[in-house]
Amino acid sequence: MVRMTEIDPGSARHLLDKDCPPFENQPWVSGPPLTERRVAIITSAGLHRREDRNFDLGDLSYRVIPGDVRLDDLVMTQASVNYDRTGFQQDINVVFPLDRLREMAGAGEIGSIASFHYAFNGAGQLAAAFEPTAREVGRLLKEDGVTAAILVPV
Repeated sequence: MVRMTEIDPGSARHLLDKDCPPFENQPWVSGPPLTERRVAIITSAGLHRREDRNFDLGDLSYRVIPGDVRLDDLVMTQASVNYDRTGFQQDINVVFPLDRLREMAGAGEIGSIASFHYAFNGAGQLAAAFEPTAREVGRLLKEDGVTAAILVPV
């Protein structure tokens, strides 16, 4: 991920000008101890299984990634031309830390890993545009008993 100081001023201004509306209610709540939490990953890296439909520019949909997926079965169709894919190519855990969650679950540091994780294509859309889809994914996470999510913005 590039630092704001390393991109051209126009691109930096575009990112800094994005509207981040305040929450009208309490968005964060306390959960159970980490050793009891069921954890999911939500990434905007444009990841999906090889057989799933690619992400398109301006795509507001998501892809479901099973918790038992083999990481070498995931591909990236992130639409941003400014995104440096080097980290992803060297270690997918940079954008989808499932190996780290598996290690933590194995060590008893977290309760369990969610049955499903979710990927979006985060390129170029305003956060508010994702609200209907985010509500749907929130419902799915709740159905899966998820009590913590790792958000991996790309």
